[in-house]
Amino acid sequence: MPWVQITLSSNPETSEVLEDMLLLCGAGAVSLLDGADQPVFEPIKGTTPLWQDTRVMGLFAADTDEESLLNYLQTGWREAYPETPFPCHKLEILEDKDWVREWMERFEPIQFGERLWVCPSWKPAPDPTAANLMLDPGLAFGTGSHPTTALCLQWIAEQDWQGKTVIDYGCGSGILAIAALLMGADQVTGVDNDTQALTATTDNAQRNGIDASKIPVFLPQHTPTLSVDVMLANILAGPLIDMASRLAELTKSGGLIALSGILEHQADAVIEAYSPWFNMHTVVSKDEWVRIDGHKR
Repeated sequence: MPWVQITLSSNPETSEVLEDMLLLCGAGAVSLLDGADQPVFEPIKGTTPLWQDTRVMGLFAADTDEESLLNYLQTGWREAYPETPFPCHKLEILEDKDWVREWMERFEPIQFGERLWVCPSWKPAPDPTAANLMLDPGLAFGTGSHPTTALCLQWIAEQDWQGKTVIDYGCGSGILAIAALLMGADQVTGVDNDTQALTATTDNAQRNGIDASKIPVFLPQHTPTLSVDVMLANILAGPLIDMASRLAELTKSGGLIALSGILEHQADAVIEAYSPWFNMHTVVSKDEWVRIDGHKR
């Protein structure tokens, strides 16, 4: 079944009103998108920032009367903003697609270093002898394409993991933890403040043939005080700074640390926060994001 889609130009002050109007007139889904390739950096706690040029997009059933929909929106807009012209907009028909299948066809294996591959499970691994991290469609699982994930996977691919103990702090769906285990780590402890993330990490590890005993998972408040060889944390700069002493406590002397989720302009603040315990000696950037790694003194 095809769909009717309307896209309206807005700003942070009017986006919420347009979103509510679209939902009130029966939108099956409403999305807010960046209209000018403008990044939204790490938000202030308690805020939900939007782009100055925001596109509000509503999706409706194919039998929706386009003229009636537009009249409704224009009437509601005049009531809310009587002095402001109705936003620029576009109405279009979207052909029906199997979006999952289309994504599956585009997702190709990604190589990190010489031995680590992130592979869709429905395609043959390019190198069956490598460490192949297999992904399935529909999972809450990074593909390795985001810069911060890619930076961490590249670092993982360059290390010697034999016999190492690891913490993946902010494990999410477990992609970094699983990669370390496939590369030879002895055990990886996953930590996340979202119970669904802990479940996803365990499930995804099982799909990759990893025994649950190799990857115990904990909420932060239940994490035992360990002393591990390697600390991985792909979160955001603010939480990384706040947790510096805790991550240092969990890392043994001489142990390695790799941090990401950090924008280039935040790197110095993160390095300063960890300098009492670590020599942070490498900063690698990709598309405005950085990875910082080093070792504990």
